[in-house]
Amino acid sequence: MNRQEAIEFLMDHFENPRNYGPLEAADVSLNGGNPGCADVITMHARFGADGKLVAVHWEGEGCTISRAAASYVTEMVEGMTADEIENLSFEDLMNQLGRELVMTRPTCATLALGTLKKGVHEFHMHQQAQS
Repeated sequence: MNRQEAIEFLMDHFENPRNYGPLEAADVSLNGGNPGCADVITMHARFGADGKLVAVHWEGEGCTISRAAASYVTEMVEGMTADEIENLSFEDLMNQLGRELVMTRPTCATLALGTLKKGVHEFHMHQQAQS
């Protein structure tokens, strides 16, 4: 993706956020933040009986990059298992968002994924402890 395509991609997700808002009966609801940029985000997720993600939403405020990344992350993880989400790479996310644009703000670009991964890990560990 060239620079202009990356700008258009990020602006589309910023201006038309996907999966924004609360999520009823969420298995995961975790707050995250980036004090350096005042980004605050809550990631919500619900898993199906088959262990795959059936719904993921986000809420929060922040800069263009953090909000666009949160929107994109919700699309990226649909249908994944907890293990698959936990194994996602921050580097791959940065490349998919347009590394040239987001590399100066990596904490903004990875906030949503990091928050989701932590929440999913806690949920996964809790599920394993109950087994």
